[in-house]
Amino acid sequence: MKTSLAAAVLLVVLAPGLAACGGDDGPTTAQDPAGSQPSAAVPTAVPAAPGAVRARSLPTVMDTGDGPELCLGAIAESYPPQCGGPAVVGWDWRDQAPDFEQQGDVRWGTFAVTGTWDGTTFTVTEAVPGALYDPAPEEPVELPTPGRAYSPAELEEIATEVGEVLPGAQGAYADQEGHVLVDVTYDDGSLQGYADARWGAGVVVVGGALVDA
Repeated sequence: MKTSLAAAVLLVVLAPGLAACGGDDGPTTAQDPAGSQPSAAVPTAVPAAPGAVRARSLPTVMDTGDGPELCLGAIAESYPPQCGGPAVVGWDWRDQAPDFEQQGDVRWGTFAVTGTWDGTTFTVTEAVPGALYDPAPEEPVELPTPGRAYSPAELEEIATEVGEVLPGAQGAYADQEGHVLVDVTYDDGSLQGYADARWGAGVVVVGGALVDA
């Protein structure tokens, strides 16, 4: 009887601690950005779009003689300019005359383009020369509140990693509000989902050069 009573007392004393170990639903604490989140499968390819897409800005269509490409990233300021990107299918320069420039075999121009995107190739269905394009004003983008707080140094580390691991990444940088902003070729939501799982919701903000039309 004495043994049973002692065991019962011991169980009562330890019960609060046991309960805390088994079901703690409290908030987690931010840790190292490289290892604090559960592992998520790293995307390996630029997603394809399920429907029509358009270029978010006025990209340059560049053709150096090997076929047109859609320049969605940086463009070297030379003459002719230098840039590259995914191949463009369905493009005929005769349809765009005289709204492009040419030097030798090199032809280029800026166009508002709409088409389809299969993950590697852009098939154009409509192209409006930049000089004739009158875009509707867009609402300012409201960035989400970061779900986790990182130091400026940690955000810079994340920006470097994001630029290396996200397919189609064209540049990433940290802002002053706790975000890392990254431009990619196209995102169907899977790249943003990976970033949220990896670094916390709203920390990395993914923007596509091609967006759903």
